Amino acid sequence: MSALRLLSSAVRRAPSTLAQQRRGYAEVADKISLSLVLPHQAIFTSKDVVQVNVAAATGDMGILANHVPSIEALRPGMIEVIDSGNSSKKWFASGGFATVHPGNKLTINVVEAAPLESFSPEAVRANLQEALKVVAGNGSEEDKMEARIEADVYEALQHALGSK
Repeated sequence: MSALRLLSSAVRRAPSTLAQQRRGYAEVADKISLSLVLPHQAIFTSKDVVQVNVAAATGDMGILANHVPSIEALRPGMIEVIDSGNSSKKWFASGGFATVHPGNKLTINVVEAAPLESFSPEAVRANLQEALKVVAGNGSEEDKMEARIEADVYEALQHALGSK
């Protein structure tokens, strides 16, 4: 008997075993327990939510219940929390880590975060232009590198404000 026929025969004989090993999408009714913490404040402590969207270093990421356990570095960007009423709350975070634990638990540790609505698009635009002037100026390499980081954060904030 060929290996392919043997394998397909085994799958037909034991469909319930294979079904238990498959990982599917999270059920809509499932919740994930979110803790969003800063060094000086806990924004959420074990709050049940439907979905959390984060700006991971590897790309934007949506986290639902039954997500595979992982640790993701976060870049400056938006954290969106969607609760069971389909309402969403958005924060801008400077960076940090998101840890998905087994048992539908998510911990997000960030250095600094603020509600997205607390930022003025005009102030962000002005501060971005100022940082870019320093980057292009005649200052020291250290000043230019700090200004480049500042500009990157303002660009991420400007993008987050544009997708409000």
